[in-house]
Amino acid sequence: MALSPYLLLKVSWVAGSLMGLLPVGNGFGMAEWVVLNTVTIGMAAIGIALALALVRPWGMRIPGALVVFCAWVGSGFLVSILPFAVLGALLDAGGGSQGGGEDPAMPFWEGVLVQFSFLGMGLGLALAVPAYLRRRWPEGFAGRVGDGPRTAPPWAAAVGAVVGLVWLYWAVGGTAGITHPAERITDWYALGAISGFWALAGSAAVAMAAWARPARLPRWLPLVFGWVGSGSLFAWSGWKLPITLYIAWAEPVGARPPENPVVAVLLHLCAVVAGAAMLRTLVRTRHRVAESPHQPDVATRRGRGAQEPAVASSPLPVDEQPVRTRPHPEQLGDHLRDVP
Repeated sequence: MALSPYLLLKVSWVAGSLMGLLPVGNGFGMAEWVVLNTVTIGMAAIGIALALALVRPWGMRIPGALVVFCAWVGSGFLVSILPFAVLGALLDAGGGSQGGGEDPAMPFWEGVLVQFSFLGMGLGLALAVPAYLRRRWPEGFAGRVGDGPRTAPPWAAAVGAVVGLVWLYWAVGGTAGITHPAERITDWYALGAISGFWALAGSAAVAMAAWARPARLPRWLPLVFGWVGSGSLFAWSGWKLPITLYIAWAEPVGARPPENPVVAVLLHLCAVVAGAAMLRTLVRTRHRVAESPHQPDVATRRGRGAQEPAVASSPLPVDEQPVRTRPHPEQLGDHLRDVP
């Protein structure tokens, strides 16, 4: 379990802080530190349960909506930032700024465990989630873009694209909406660029799936980018929105983000709503493709001839079909004698 070290680490932080054995993180009070880490303990426990559900047989019996939501949020958190996590791990190994000794709550070896947990869980989700979804809903991945009926492009894709453009604008050095330019560091620029990329990629993929314009692309390709992009919008902005509101209200010492609080809250709120609506669009396009009368039947997809009789062509149920048996030789002889 890749998240097990992270879970145990967080439990030790909470217990050690409450007992006075470990210091709280820089810029946090005792209450804020305990609440924040308790939330992450719950998230890690859910992640471990999700990982088991994706690979064990009993995971197929869990309500689909629950598995989809947890897998979508987990992918948005961890799969989307795999490039940043890999870079952070390399910086840690080279003695970079990540996980350094300046924060007493995060010594170097703990930073390595955290990076290992995030990398392991992110890679695991990238492999296990598509396999699980294809086993449970194979019809949603079949065919190519344009197989289903065409609908109007979703408004959520436009909202997500606008949010992504703002983040990319900040990542390349834009100053509009920035209150504290001196607080921008390398990690802030990198995370902004990654978030902006996934917002634009997810928006484009969802729009493509909704338009259903004929294309040679397999359906799974826009589904992957739409899944991760919408999950990134919802998960990370859903995480940052309450933190931004708290910082703007309480103004804790040492916490001064670069963005203007009003602008940041507005962007995160739009990202959360757009991400949720984009997931709904992806689910609805799966249903439309599965129910579309224009879909080729199984025999055609497998290359069978059109004259091949269907298995279930008879109107009678299987248990009421007449049983065809070979006649007994004596009965056959009696029948032939009756023939003039």
